[in-house]
Amino acid sequence: MKIGYARVSTENQNLERQIDALHEYGVDELYTEKMTGTKANRPELDKVRLRMREGDSVVVESLSRLGRSTRDLLNLLDEFDKKEVQLISLKESIDTATPTGKLLVTVLSAISQFERDLIVQRTEEGLKAARARGRKGGRPKTDKRVVEKAIKLYQTKAYTARETANLCGISVATLYRALSDKQ
Repeated sequence: MKIGYARVSTENQNLERQIDALHEYGVDELYTEKMTGTKANRPELDKVRLRMREGDSVVVESLSRLGRSTRDLLNLLDEFDKKEVQLISLKESIDTATPTGKLLVTVLSAISQFERDLIVQRTEEGLKAARARGRKGGRPKTDKRVVEKAIKLYQTKAYTARETANLCGISVATLYRALSDKQ
C-alpha cells in the first residue's frame, strides 16, 4: 500500500500542490495536516505510523514535509526500516528501498537541519543587533489610561473580565496582570 502524507506549517498555507503530486504518484491513502514540522507528535503522522505495515510505502512530496530536524527524520526512518516500510520522497527522487536512497536521506536531512540552525542563528543575531540600537521588539505596552479604565470598569462587577477586556481593547491577561499589580 502507498500511504501519502502532506503537511504545511500554518493554517494559512495551502496543501493542494502536495496533494496533487501525491495523487499523481498514485497513493492509496492520504493523510494531511497543518502543523509545524518541529513537533514530534503530529496527529496525522501518528495515524500514518499506526497504519503502515511491512511492505508499505510512505510517500511525501518532500523530506521537509516529514520532519525539520535531522534527529526526528532519522528516528522516523529507523522506525520505517524496522517495520520494513520504505520512504519515497518525490521532490528529492529518493526511495529508501535502495542504499543510495538511504544515504541521500541522511545527507539531505543533515543539510536541512543545518539550514534551520542558520536561520535561527541569523534571527538571534538580528534581534541582538536591534537591541543594541535600542529597539526592544515585542508588543507595544498598553496605554496606562486604558488599563486604569478597564480596572475601574471591571471593579463595578457589571462585566466579566472577558467583557471588560473586549470593551477596552486589551487582553484578559493584561487586565488580570494589572489587577494583580494593584494588590
